[in-house]
Amino acid sequence: MTRRNDPVAPGLAALAGMIADETRAVFLLALLDGRAWTAGELARHAGVAPSTASEHLGRLVAGGLLAEERQGRHRYVRLADSRVAQLVEDLAAQVAPGAAERPRSLREAGTGSAMARGRTCYDHLAGRLGITLTDALTRRGLLRQDTGFALTDTGLHWFDTAGIALNRTGRRPLSRGCLDWTERRPHLAGTAGAALCHHALDARWCVRVGSERAVKVTPEGERAFAALLGIEASALR
Repeated sequence: MTRRNDPVAPGLAALAGMIADETRAVFLLALLDGRAWTAGELARHAGVAPSTASEHLGRLVAGGLLAEERQGRHRYVRLADSRVAQLVEDLAAQVAPGAAERPRSLREAGTGSAMARGRTCYDHLAGRLGITLTDALTRRGLLRQDTGFALTDTGLHWFDTAGIALNRTGRRPLSRGCLDWTERRPHLAGTAGAALCHHALDARWCVRVGSERAVKVTPEGERAFAALLGIEASALR
């Protein structure tokens, strides 16, 4: 029998091969925080030798999943773009329910709880915080989910009046749904999700917790989200 090859198959197989390693998967998940990490930081995070980390990172950079930046003697890597972040988050959402394990320590349990409560997913907010904000935007008619994720005209005006700048010139979707792997529901991503997240961090409505992707809402954030979206403080804690 003649084998009929799909021209996409080699690339798909190569992509799957890059992700199909636990150490590389740990790196990709860590980099979902949207920040650039050094090879040493990732090595310590994954619990592998620096030489091992460098080998894996080289493969991910060569494969286009990571971008590399150098500052002096330091080498930084980050996810190549939002499409890579979406791929990693979508894959994590598919396997997370079956991969859940009992926390091995109180610290691990606390980290998992903080991540579920609120975290960054590359450049937008996720976890219960992301879902709460997405639901509030939808209830107020600022975001539509019935025909896919789309900001309404009122929603666009809301971003303007809230002082949250939206970049409408790029090819990235203005808004899209991203399946939340802890809540099993979509939260707001795309340009609007990124703008809201960046503004929340810059205005210190939210602050990062430790070295993980977890974030928490500050008292200033509770007041801002109450004024702008009518969210009760208890829903943000």
